[in-house]
Amino acid sequence: MSGTISATERARQSNRKVATVALSLALGMLGLGYASVPLYRIFCQVTGYGGTTRRVDVAQAATIKDSGHEMRVRFDANVARDMPWEFKPLQRTDTVSIGARDMALFWAKNDSTQTVTGTASFNVEPEQAAKYFNKIQCFCFTEQTLKPGEEVRMPVLYYIDPAILDDPDNKDVHEITLSYTFHVTSIGDGKTLDQNKSGG
Repeated sequence: MSGTISATERARQSNRKVATVALSLALGMLGLGYASVPLYRIFCQVTGYGGTTRRVDVAQAATIKDSGHEMRVRFDANVARDMPWEFKPLQRTDTVSIGARDMALFWAKNDSTQTVTGTASFNVEPEQAAKYFNKIQCFCFTEQTLKPGEEVRMPVLYYIDPAILDDPDNKDVHEITLSYTFHVTSIGDGKTLDQNKSGG
């Protein structure tokens, strides 16, 4: 009898261990899922992976010297389907000196009757040039909030790393495209557009 109870108890303990391990794994995977997006974004900003530009500070930018070589930069602006903004670059193209700091200006206007907060995703084409495109200041670093009918000019301060000139993968690159897409973060009271439309 005692042997049967002991075996049953061992089975229960084993089941509890399996349940605890499974729960721990599930919680770990959930936490990793939430962390993966910001971690991936940080990785991309550091490495330029996936067409993501690199972010640098003013002190680091000050150490870069003008190479005297020029490159053409094209600016592209888009909005997500549910984003009620107009958004465009004030200058479609610019010829810049590689290594020198330059500034591009973008314009946005909220066409809706509510305050809208948005965030901009971005990438560089060709993809292999992204790690050499460095942003010092950008509206894409933070969320942007526009009141109904409000319009704003938003700067991007950047430079192209002269190291691109020594990269054989970029020897035929004469133009870089910097592209942004604005997405809705919140509308008015913090709801998304779809929630406002549904009355949720």
